[in-house]
Amino acid sequence: MMNVYLDNSATTKLDERVLEKMINFFEVDYANASSIHFMGETAYLAQEKARSEIAEILNCDSKNIVFTSSATEANNMIIKGVARANRSKGNHVLISAIEHPCVLSSAEQLKKDGFDVEHVPVGSDGIIDLNVLENMIRPDTVLVSIMAVNNEIGVIQDVKSIAKIVHNKGSFYHVDAVQSIPYLDIDIKDWDVDFLSLSAHKFYGPKGVGLAYINKNIKIEPLIVGGGQEFGFRSSTYNTPGIVGMAEAMKLAYGQERELNLKKIKDSRDYLLSRIQKEIPDIFINGSLEKRTPNNINIGFKGVEGEAILIDLSSKGICVSTGSACGAANLKASHVLHGIGVDGYFIHSNIRFSFGKHNTIEEVDYVVDCLKDSIARLRKFSAVKI
Repeated sequence: MMNVYLDNSATTKLDERVLEKMINFFEVDYANASSIHFMGETAYLAQEKARSEIAEILNCDSKNIVFTSSATEANNMIIKGVARANRSKGNHVLISAIEHPCVLSSAEQLKKDGFDVEHVPVGSDGIIDLNVLENMIRPDTVLVSIMAVNNEIGVIQDVKSIAKIVHNKGSFYHVDAVQSIPYLDIDIKDWDVDFLSLSAHKFYGPKGVGLAYINKNIKIEPLIVGGGQEFGFRSSTYNTPGIVGMAEAMKLAYGQERELNLKKIKDSRDYLLSRIQKEIPDIFINGSLEKRTPNNINIGFKGVEGEAILIDLSSKGICVSTGSACGAANLKASHVLHGIGVDGYFIHSNIRFSFGKHNTIEEVDYVVDCLKDSIARLRKFSAVKI
């Protein structure tokens, strides 16, 4: 039996070179970066170097980068913090219908504060209709949050056009860019976004560290207060090893290996899709295939429960998912698939295959061979006629 990991949208394997950079700040330069002695200064300078390196890649001012424990924290801070701090501007918030659960839940909490929250619909391809978005923005719309890349179906939104529309209407724009690295060239000045969220473990960095890009000309209410770290926007002891690791992971993601890795990932994804389309009948692809990151393919298998496929493949050493890892404990139908118009029994029939730089064609062959067996056997017991 072969072990194959095709759940890279949930998390990625820590790159060994990233770990090497981090170890020193666990074992040698382990001091609290807020301490004023020489060991504390060493840690502080290391993380500020990391902040500058990240800012250079993202094309932004390093003073606008706030380190967090995750993108979930960053999204919570931005959605709730911007809305609450700018209530005099308005109490209307727009998010897309297919946002990550942490954005959806943050917006739901704002409803309890009296905010009017609306969901911008997407088409069957998962893409926002820009005319619909423009018409939904009101004079009292304080914040619009629309992700760059969807975590379940991998579709890519037109961030620059969205930002232009939002700003022309006088509102602020936040983009969850968690699934974007290394697939998109993130240029904050070119994108013209006000707020952006990232998480290191999505691009072969460590878990437990993320960042929020914050336009400091816009008021925002901190989510975590206390010691005043991160320019007062996010109090807590600095995670120096994580910050250093995230910077290294980002440099590697956009380094010399990038084009080769992207080609390898796309070739593997396309090969898997080609074999499935040829060898397994009655399937459907969820979301646009053209406007999509090369690591993702989300496929519906008619007549079979996605969870049954997942469990059967897991017993054969294969790791895939049915959607967001953050919703794995909740077996409700995917709001993303519902948002693109998948309904009835078929909304429970999908599998997300998400590739990474370590996957091989040999692994893909094993996965498809096992998948063919699983689908054929599971369909025999299905009460749903195809």
